[in-house]
Amino acid sequence: MNRIDNHPVLNTTQNRKKVNFKFNGETQSGYENEPVSSALIANGVREFSVHQVEDAPQGIFCANGQCSHCTLIIDGKPLKSCITPLKEGMEIRALIHLPELPPDDREPKNFKPLNLNCDVLVIGGGPSGLTSAIELAKLGFEIILIDDKDKLGGKLLLQTHKFFGSIEDCYAGKRGIEIAALLEKEIRTYSNIKVFTNTSVAALYKDKKAGLFIDYKNYALVDFQGLVISAGAREKNLVFPGNDIPGVYGAGAFQTLVNRDLVKSSDRIFIIGSGNVGLIAAYHALQAGITVVGIADILDNVTGYKVHADKIKRMGVPIYLKHTVLTAEGSGKVERVTIAEVDDSFNPLLEKAKTFEVDTLLIAVGLSSIDEFYNTAVNFGYKAVKTGDADEIAEASSAMFGGRIAGLQLAKILGKDVEIDESWFAKAEILKSKPGKIKSEPVVEINENYTPIMHCYQEIPCNPCISVCPSGSIKLEEALGNIMDLPYYTGEECTRCGMCIAVCPGLAISVAKKTVGKWAEVVLPHEFIPNFHENEFVTLTDTEGNFVEKGEVIKIQLNRKYKTYLITFKVTLNNAAKIAGIRVQDEDKIKPLPKPVFNYIPDNSILCRCERVSVGEIIKFIKENDIKDANQLKQIRVGMGACGSRTCSILLPRIFSAAGVNWYEVTQATKRPLSIEIPMGAIINEESGETE
Repeated sequence: MNRIDNHPVLNTTQNRKKVNFKFNGETQSGYENEPVSSALIANGVREFSVHQVEDAPQGIFCANGQCSHCTLIIDGKPLKSCITPLKEGMEIRALIHLPELPPDDREPKNFKPLNLNCDVLVIGGGPSGLTSAIELAKLGFEIILIDDKDKLGGKLLLQTHKFFGSIEDCYAGKRGIEIAALLEKEIRTYSNIKVFTNTSVAALYKDKKAGLFIDYKNYALVDFQGLVISAGAREKNLVFPGNDIPGVYGAGAFQTLVNRDLVKSSDRIFIIGSGNVGLIAAYHALQAGITVVGIADILDNVTGYKVHADKIKRMGVPIYLKHTVLTAEGSGKVERVTIAEVDDSFNPLLEKAKTFEVDTLLIAVGLSSIDEFYNTAVNFGYKAVKTGDADEIAEASSAMFGGRIAGLQLAKILGKDVEIDESWFAKAEILKSKPGKIKSEPVVEINENYTPIMHCYQEIPCNPCISVCPSGSIKLEEALGNIMDLPYYTGEECTRCGMCIAVCPGLAISVAKKTVGKWAEVVLPHEFIPNFHENEFVTLTDTEGNFVEKGEVIKIQLNRKYKTYLITFKVTLNNAAKIAGIRVQDEDKIKPLPKPVFNYIPDNSILCRCERVSVGEIIKFIKENDIKDANQLKQIRVGMGACGSRTCSILLPRIFSAAGVNWYEVTQATKRPLSIEIPMGAIINEESGETE
């Protein structure tokens, strides 16, 4: 089985119950209550279904219940496998073409309406939803908090890296999984917060009621006065030939599989997008023992934090700027990916193509807010606020502050006399700041005293190193007057405690000192299980990932508080200040094929994945019929699939433009009513037990 059984941060010895199930008649095994999709991928299954158009193989994409590409026939019913928990004895088979509902002519029995009441309904148990609920609970509101996963925390549950920001305000230096645990612990202390996990909002109604699908078994109506919408975001897709074959999916789906479900879903991956999501996904892959062949971005600069990018480059992952993906190809699954350099108009230069052998292509080109709940709430005149990614795509540290503010804003709307700390607004803005200026690398003189060296040269919201330094030897510059300022060593006595090295989210601090003659010691952070021993020589790099020298391992220590190894090396004095990282990936494993191999036909790219409608078909239809209304595309099934146009609608502006139509002159498509699929037996609570 493709499981992660050794990880530098995650606990891989969890007490999980093994269960057996059948897939296409063959007995497989997995863990009880893990998503069916994760269990299948752990058993090597990539192809989940066969599309009715061209018998095209289909696999997962979002792993978050936002699309329908993981639909399987589970115990006779078509269900999204990524949100269906695995049970002993399940009969599962691949979906071949369109599903058929099992015949059932029984008389409905035991209709049992379930009714709940609260002051505030909070939709989403991620960082902003949790902090909103906490602030409202402090004020005495009765709250129902729901989340469609089995654990609270949202995207925090997928983050094994340490967070930026400040220790005092947003848990900087702690990992996302740790922050999730802390917030949930606090939530559970409030008797006026009732939590429902594995629960979705089925619909919002005009009479200030919401339909909840609780534990994917029972339907309940909840009356409420106020609404907090923190439903998160969904991943954006890209249009290119092969974008729909199994093995092409979102970076968030990958993190879900690797970090939440401990499934080694890949052996070799390529990533499109150099924002923080793509950079972090690369790091998570390396920690899981997966080769990261490369990252490509169509822009000429990395869009995420430089310290994230530098960290990745030091570990041996190349970043191809001004490159785009041409194709993903393979027989029923991804086997190779081709990228190409682009010109100044972002057109691909086919003569500069590179092909890599991989089994997975991750799309990390941004997120779009899940705002359907809020738009519906506004239309119905609800007292509602939105927060987190549902409001604005930003870092989780910012979302936590945004959630606090949103909770208090709703309290005011509901008539509470409350004051909102003005500093919260300023802090929230700082935490969601775009990366600032990149400054030149300073010259550092190494002497007989330990000297901390800061390998972070870009203004980002981060200051945990100054908070943990026991001697106060690290300060922030006073250029901006906030945590966007860069840290520096004051020259005062360093105790070599290693706390600054261990806490740094960007692994961007080393400590060095002169020893004897031309030699020096350098202490570096390492968030991998060391595959080397004392007295061995290891490849060391500078900030940008360039080879510096082979350093001899002197000492291996584990800082247990931050789960970070501190590795001491003997190096040459001349190189001590420039050494910033340890290469963990062999260059020979990530080279492209000697010659590119690809079949590039852009019009064959699939835009509507559910109905499998290509870019060429859509452009032709727009031109031939002079289409100025996106609703007319439904004639060729665009946006008519199971995902409700959530995946394809964001790509339509580009397609209309390619057809010579100004998107701003196009009538927007009518959105479907907000709803999810619920079995009739669940709506009438036919087999319901008591719901707390």
